[in-house]
Amino acid sequence: MVKIILLISFLIMFSFIFLKFYKYKKLLKKNKEIKFNKSNLYQWMNLTKKERFDLSKKESNSYLKKRKSLLDEIRKEYKSISKNDQKIL
Repeated sequence: MVKIILLISFLIMFSFIFLKFYKYKKLLKKNKEIKFNKSNLYQWMNLTKKERFDLSKKESNSYLKKRKSLLDEIRKEYKSISKNDQKIL
């Protein structure tokens, strides 16, 4: 009976530790930030196909967010300018 309890507790502890390390390893891989350009071409090529795909997808999303925010700013400016023009007339 004591052996079974010890075995179960050992398995629970081992699984907990394993999951912690696995999660930590994933976080380390996710924090890899490489921008694609001429100077780091070799670093880019040393990545796996999936990592390159994920990084390019992140870059694409960040570019899209920047573009949207700039467009919003331009729209706001245009509205304010058009309102000012209407007040003058």
